[in-house]
Amino acid sequence: MELPVLKIDGTDSGKKVVLDEKVFGIEPNDHAIYLDVVQYLANRRQGTAKTKDRSEIAHSTKKLGRQKGGGGARHGSLKANIFVGGGRVFGPKPRLYRFKLNKKQKALARYSALSYKAQENAIVLVEPFTMDAPKTKEFMHILEALKAGDRKVLFVLPENSNNIFLSSRNLPEVQVITVDELNTYTIMNANSMVLVDGVQDVLSARANR
Repeated sequence: MELPVLKIDGTDSGKKVVLDEKVFGIEPNDHAIYLDVVQYLANRRQGTAKTKDRSEIAHSTKKLGRQKGGGGARHGSLKANIFVGGGRVFGPKPRLYRFKLNKKQKALARYSALSYKAQENAIVLVEPFTMDAPKTKEFMHILEALKAGDRKVLFVLPENSNNIFLSSRNLPEVQVITVDELNTYTIMNANSMVLVDGVQDVLSARANR
């Protein structure tokens, strides 16, 4: 797949880039994408939800009534779950939701997600640029010129640029990350991607190791 490299004003720079088929042209594996996204979301969970069972409730241990002859069911404590203020039955306990996924499977999921974006023509290449200072309005003009869309744009840099990151921080529909932070979830969650020229070379080098 060949894409033109655009300038930040949206004009063609004259350079063409052929995307690596091993990264942007594979047959997408939906199950690998599913597993990687589930793992990403599971790893983000704190796992701190906790409720008290009847052994942890601070309540009187006095027996409510006599064992027999009361005309109702037997009760020994207000801590029972059927009473208001009683313990919770089978409530959540602190736990880890993390699970392991093989590196090759995660790579397959990532390349599958990138291949989906390539099939949808949702990838824009832009030549490297710098910003002298954080300017949100200037960054918005760049996005408008590139015609990357106005919803969920993923901007991928070959290396960290503090000014570009700060310029995008107040834009809720734009996420700026480096190529090292790229993962299946962020790719699938975006409607379109803007790759700074050089990112595709880093991804290709990793796929051909």
